[in-house]
Amino acid sequence: MSTPPSPTAVTAILVPAGTTALQALKDAGVPLKGPDGAVVVRDVVSGDLKDLGWVADADAEVEPVPAASADGRAVIRHSTAHVLAQAVQDLFPGTRLGIGPPVENGFYYDFDPERPFTPEDLQALEKRMQAIVKQGQNFSRREIGDDEARAELAHEPYKLELIGLKGGAGEEPAEGADVEVGGAQLTMYDNLDPRTGDRLWTDLCRGPHLPRTSTIPAFSLTRSAAAYWRGSEKNPQLQRVYGTAWESKDAHKAYLEQIAEAERRDHRRLGVELDLFSFPDEIGSGLAVFHPKGGVVKREMEDYVRRRHLEEGFDYVGTPHISKRGLFETSGHLPYYEETMFPAMELENSEYFLKAMNCPMHNLIFRSRGRSYRELPLRFFEFGSVYRYEKSGVVHGLTRVRGLTQDDSHSYVTPEQAPGEVRHLLAFVLGLLRDFGLDDYYLELSTRGEGPKFIGSDEEWANATSVLEQAARETGLELVPDPGGAAYYGPKISVQARDAIGRTWQMSTIQYDFNQPARFGLEFSAADGTRQQPVMIHSAKFGSIERFFGVLTEHYAGAFPAWLAPVQVVGIPITDEQVPYLTDVALQLRQRGIRVEIDDSDDRMQKKIRTASKQKVPFVLIAGATDAEAGAVSFRYRDGSQRNGVPVAEAVAQVAAWVEGRHNSDPTAETPMVAG
Repeated sequence: MSTPPSPTAVTAILVPAGTTALQALKDAGVPLKGPDGAVVVRDVVSGDLKDLGWVADADAEVEPVPAASADGRAVIRHSTAHVLAQAVQDLFPGTRLGIGPPVENGFYYDFDPERPFTPEDLQALEKRMQAIVKQGQNFSRREIGDDEARAELAHEPYKLELIGLKGGAGEEPAEGADVEVGGAQLTMYDNLDPRTGDRLWTDLCRGPHLPRTSTIPAFSLTRSAAAYWRGSEKNPQLQRVYGTAWESKDAHKAYLEQIAEAERRDHRRLGVELDLFSFPDEIGSGLAVFHPKGGVVKREMEDYVRRRHLEEGFDYVGTPHISKRGLFETSGHLPYYEETMFPAMELENSEYFLKAMNCPMHNLIFRSRGRSYRELPLRFFEFGSVYRYEKSGVVHGLTRVRGLTQDDSHSYVTPEQAPGEVRHLLAFVLGLLRDFGLDDYYLELSTRGEGPKFIGSDEEWANATSVLEQAARETGLELVPDPGGAAYYGPKISVQARDAIGRTWQMSTIQYDFNQPARFGLEFSAADGTRQQPVMIHSAKFGSIERFFGVLTEHYAGAFPAWLAPVQVVGIPITDEQVPYLTDVALQLRQRGIRVEIDDSDDRMQKKIRTASKQKVPFVLIAGATDAEAGAVSFRYRDGSQRNGVPVAEAVAQVAAWVEGRHNSDPTAETPMVAG
C-alpha cells in the first residue's frame, strides 16, 4: 500500500541545555497539532529520534518530525501498538506479550493469550483502546539495567528472551524486535495516569512515543492471525493483532476506503470467481495451477514477452529445473541464499537442488565454448521455472509463491558496454509496463549494505552502482535509494509500479553482476587477443509471470483489457432461434482471432447479460429476430452502454480492431466505430 508524501523538512531548532524539546518547539512557534504538527524531534547530529519530553544535556539542534511524515506515522503507530497491548492485558489478564512494531500502513502486536482472539474480541479491544486514548495517559520513558528489567519482567518470558538476545549484551536483536531492544541501554515506557501520575501499564521499548495517548489522531484494528514467535516455525505460535493508525481522521478514512477497494480487487477472490487459477492442497502451499481461462491470460503474456525479447536481440534458451549441489556452490546461492532454497534431494550419491535462480545455468551456456568480443552483447532469455522456500506466513496468492516462472534474461557485455545495456534494458522494461497499462512508476536503487552477505571489492560495487544510478537518472523518473537491499552479487534497479488504486508493487529488476562471471571463470577474447571477464546483467521484465498476473488482475479488478481477456465476446440470443445466426457471427470473429462464446443456455436473456457482466467480458453481442433479419447485432459494452442495429461486418471489424490495437481501456457506445 502507498502512503501520502511526507511534508517538507523544517529548519533545525535549538534546544537549550535543560530544556525539553517540547518547550523549544513551542518557543519557535512550531505547530504541535494536526498532520503538520510535530510528534517527535530528530537530533541533527546523531539522527536519533527523541520524545518531545526529552531534556537536552547540552545545547542541541533538532528538526521537528511532523505527524504526516514516514517517521511521524511510525511513532503514531508504535504508540497505538502500546495502547493495544495495554487493552489486551486489561481485558485478558495473564496474556503474555511478544513484540509490537510499526509496519507499512499500520502496526501489529504479538500475544500469547489463553485462547485465540475472535472478531468480537477485536471489537472489545478497540473499544477499550478508545477509552485509553480518551483518558490521555502520558507516555513516560525511563532507563533500566538488564538485571532490573529481568526482575520487572519476570512474568513476561518473551521479553526476557529479547533482553538476553540484546540488552547490554550487544548481540543482534530478534527479528522485528529492534523497536524494543535496539540499543545497549534498555528503556521502559510507562503509561501514567494524567491526574495522579500512577503507573497504569508498562512495556520494554526503545521509543520514541507520542507525549500522551490522546494525541493518537485515528486508528482501528483490522484483523488477527497466527504468527510464530520471532518468525520461526520452531517457536511457539502466537496471536498477532493488526491495526492501522494515521495522522488524521481523513487519512484514516482514505486508507480504509482503499483497503475496501483492495478487497474487492483481491486477485485470490477474483481467481475463483473468474475461474482463472487455484492452489490445490494436494499440490502444496504457494504452488498455483492455471485453469483454461487463466491459461489464456498467461499465454498472451508469454507470447508478448517472448516476441519482445526476440525483437530486443535475445536468444531463447532452456534449462532444467534441478541441478547438482556444486553448481549452486559455485554461483554463491548455497553459501548466501540457501535458507530460501528447498532442501537437497539425494540421488546416485549426489545432492540435487531445485533451482532458485536461472543464472548459474545460463553461465554454463556462455562457458560452453570460446566467446569473442564480437559476440557481445550476448543475451540469453528463457521462461525459467524456479522454486523458493517462502515461509508459510508470507505466501500470498500469486504475488508470493513457492513455484514461479521468470521471464529471466542475462546479458553478457564488456565493461564498456554495460552502461548502454542497462539503458537498453530500462527502456525495454518501462515500455513493457506501459504496454500492459502500468504507466505510473518510480525506480528504486538497491545498494550494498554491511556484513558478509555482500561479496566483491568496494571499487567493484562503487562502479556497478554508479552505472545503474546514471542510467536510472537519465530516465527522468524519481529514484529512491534502498541501502542494503542489493543481492549478494551486485546492486540492482527495481521498477516500483503503482496500480489503479495507488498501491506500489515491485515489478521488473535489473541487476549488475561482477561476481558470478568471476566465480564461473567466464571469459571472452578481446580485440587485442587478451582474455577478459564480461559483466553479467540480470533482468526480469515481468519479474515473475505469477506475480505480474496477480498484479494485473488487481489493477484491472479482473476486467482485463480486451486483448488479454480470456473471453473477448459473448453472443447472447434473445431466443433459441437466433443461436445459428450468432454461431455464424462467432465464426467470423474466430477467423479474426477473437475468443468468442455463445450462451445458448436455458437462462433468460437478462440473466445471461448479468452472467457476462460478472465474468467481465469486454463485448456482448445480442441478437433477436429483427437483428437476424437485418444482418445486425446489438453491441453491449462492459460499462453497460449499448449500441443497437450494428451491421455484423462492422461489429466484427470493431472488435478485431480494438483487440489488435492492444488498447488497455474499454470502448463505449460513444467510441467511434472502426471501419473493417
